[in-house]
Amino acid sequence: MSQEITDLRQIRIEKLRRLQEKGKDPFRIEKFKRTHQSQQIIEQYDELEGQTVSIAGRVMTKRMMGKASFIHIQDMLGRIQVYVRQDVIGEEDFEDFKTIDIGDILGITGEVFLTRTGEKSVKAEQVTLLTKSLFTLPEKFHGLTDPELRYRQRYVDLIMNPEVRDTFLKRTRIIKGIRRYLDDLGYLEVETPILQTVAGGAAARPFLTHHNTLDLDMQLRIANELFLKRLTVGGFDKVYEMGKMFRNEGISMRHNPEFTSIELYAAYQDYEDMMDTLEGLVEYLCLDLYGQTTITYQDREIDFKRPWRRVSMNDLVVEKTGINFFDMPLEEGIAVAKKELALDVEPYMTEGHLVNLAFEEYCEKDLVQPTFVLHHPVEISPLAKRNPEDPRITNRFETFVNTWEIANAFSELNDPIDQRGRFEDQVKAGEGGDEESHPMDEDFLQAIEVGLPPTGGMGIGVDRLIMILTGASSIRDILFFPTMRPID
Repeated sequence: MSQEITDLRQIRIEKLRRLQEKGKDPFRIEKFKRTHQSQQIIEQYDELEGQTVSIAGRVMTKRMMGKASFIHIQDMLGRIQVYVRQDVIGEEDFEDFKTIDIGDILGITGEVFLTRTGEKSVKAEQVTLLTKSLFTLPEKFHGLTDPELRYRQRYVDLIMNPEVRDTFLKRTRIIKGIRRYLDDLGYLEVETPILQTVAGGAAARPFLTHHNTLDLDMQLRIANELFLKRLTVGGFDKVYEMGKMFRNEGISMRHNPEFTSIELYAAYQDYEDMMDTLEGLVEYLCLDLYGQTTITYQDREIDFKRPWRRVSMNDLVVEKTGINFFDMPLEEGIAVAKKELALDVEPYMTEGHLVNLAFEEYCEKDLVQPTFVLHHPVEISPLAKRNPEDPRITNRFETFVNTWEIANAFSELNDPIDQRGRFEDQVKAGEGGDEESHPMDEDFLQAIEVGLPPTGGMGIGVDRLIMILTGASSIRDILFFPTMRPID
């Protein structure tokens, strides 16, 4: 902490002590009854003009003019100007008011009026210091701009940067909208375990932990898929869960080890129904936020109006590379993948893996408009139902927007014999070096032996969807407290 900051903090502490000596300790105040927030007064001015209101918030500007002052109070919804006069609040209280600093939290009771310059304001009749801030906020013209500091001091970021607060208000609105849309479709919101003995349902590395009382190694969930399917077995036809998932992987502009995802399952539906559900949901969210289906993300215009493009993964690979790995022997395909496409082929890989490798390398980067990529190879889809016309592929899709995957869905595999075989193949792949292979889950196998009805399931990356809908360039911009390396 610099000497200047230390000195300014000490000055504020001395102001606080003088108030406390006068019996005006703000920290002894437990509550303040507000009648309105800033934006309500501005929007409802015609109704509120001349009426007495009570507001509360943080002082963001202060301009002294002899025996009067103008300040701006900021609350959760915005800012409003307050006019403070000595002859209205009294000489003693005005002397105390002079010691108010930027960042202090005040309660104001006064009359709604319009200034001579036409600004909707409150003329203070009573000013109450509710909290004395000992922290000097960043200089108003430059604010808090250092990204690293913004993420570490999100509380200051929210105070100084209104657009950040607006992004998080939109985040809440989007999450509420997702729940409302699914609830209206008859889905039941449920909760499933975060601590698990087998972290399955996705291809990812889990965080490991240990339960002392049971002397049991456990893992944080990487997905909630297998528990939600258990509930479908139990008779809940439509379920969803939105919550935190945890993957022990890298941190980047689009990845945080702790992130928000939603998974939903509908009995007697298939992957095509899931496409319809996702199209409808995102279109609904766009209309709710902006009144239109077209948004601008960075410099790209993206249109979420239904219907979205639907194309198979292998067709995209053939379109981009001219190579169809399904039409050649594996050894030839491996040679082609290495020589012509410069792909890193692992020993355990088969034709389906080669298709997926080529897709990731050559196709994803062009998927800007909403696109359903269909029919993933069975090797990379251990929980999806095979396509009845071509058993090498599955009735699965991933949805791409702005080149990012935002959703993954399929007609759920409900054949317990096939499911056991695929788990066994995944175990072998893990033994061969695939660190993200799916583990064996005997309890889940028992559940689907009881009988899983034909089911469509889908997982949506809520954080990535929020990034696109709010224009955020980094996942850290839409997480209140992203994962950060501790300061030494």
